Amino acid sequence: MAGRIVRWGAVLGLGAVWWWAVLRLATAPDAGALEGAVAAGGWGLSLLPVHCVPRGRAAGSLGRAAWRAARGAATRASPRPRSDGGSGLS
Repeated sequence: MAGRIVRWGAVLGLGAVWWWAVLRLATAPDAGALEGAVAAGGWGLSLLPVHCVPRGRAAGSLGRAAWRAARGAATRASPRPRSDGGSGLS
């Protein structure tokens, strides 16, 4: 119960600070970098996925072996030799 109260207090407090920054940016001619950083940071946090589950519990998820195979296939170098025989950048 106490954890829920603390969580809601933090959400409401940070939300109030974000709205203060946004309104100050919109209305005050002397708003500066602090307000901009708070507003941009709050907006950036809203882009994070909230409803995430562990990979193993996600519907249609791949097993560890499939992820390793896909990652290895994507990062392997081309098996064909280059014209100069070296392996530098092309």
